[in-house]
Amino acid sequence: MAASQEPILEFKDVSLRFGDTWALRNVSLGLSPGETRIIFGAAGAGKTTLLKAVIGLVKVDEGGIKLFGRDVTSVGETALFPLRARAGVLFQEGGLFDSLTVGENVEYPLLNQTANRQSVLHDVEGRVRDALRFVELEHTYDQFPSELSGGMRRRVGIARAVVTEPPLMIYDSPTAGLDPITANTIMALVAKERDVRNSASLIVTHRYQDGEIMSDFRYDQQNEELVALKSAGDEAKRDRTKFIVMKEGAMVFFGTKQELESSSDDYIRKFVRHGDE
Repeated sequence: MAASQEPILEFKDVSLRFGDTWALRNVSLGLSPGETRIIFGAAGAGKTTLLKAVIGLVKVDEGGIKLFGRDVTSVGETALFPLRARAGVLFQEGGLFDSLTVGENVEYPLLNQTANRQSVLHDVEGRVRDALRFVELEHTYDQFPSELSGGMRRRVGIARAVVTEPPLMIYDSPTAGLDPITANTIMALVAKERDVRNSASLIVTHRYQDGEIMSDFRYDQQNEELVALKSAGDEAKRDRTKFIVMKEGAMVFFGTKQELESSSDDYIRKFVRHGDE
């Protein structure tokens, strides 16, 4: 189904400098519904800058970026609002408002969504509770972020990102600072969002296992669990996930998990690791 749909995101020869430093250098990539891009790279490689460029938070010097078919490099801030509303973003550390309850945090994107505002406002609480149920945290509706563990706050962040049911999800280090078990729980939710709603996913991470989960597993909606991709018929699902390695603003690798593991490049290979450090 995804192959017949228009790409959600297209980068073509995108470059951006900050002074003498390349933030992005001749970056080209595409992303369609149901696909995932896992982005690795050293500090300062351009990973977060790439995510910001997707929704027009930084303006690039050269090249073109199309989001939902619109060129975000040539439109003003006001025109970007409806495009950003169609992208769910999970910030580092979850990015919750400490002064708001969990329910108020999750409803924030709904209340600030200008498109289809009237249809959204008639059942805000229902949609918020649905989103919290999606991450198995409906019972925290009236609690404050300070009352939750780090992993629970990250899950609330996912609920806030998915509450508008966006076709594009952007995750900036979703498992940073979490223990391995909690990190795997977060990535199971990321895979669930992709497979239940056929959303596209851009994921910046330092954890190789995050990419393995997205590449080698799918969410079984009937049994409500992740299952490994094993049969020959699962290859198409596995190929929906591609890995990117960035260095000094450039994409120095793009390919499947198997191709990544087969690389002999010393820089690329240091991002191929199993388990957690």
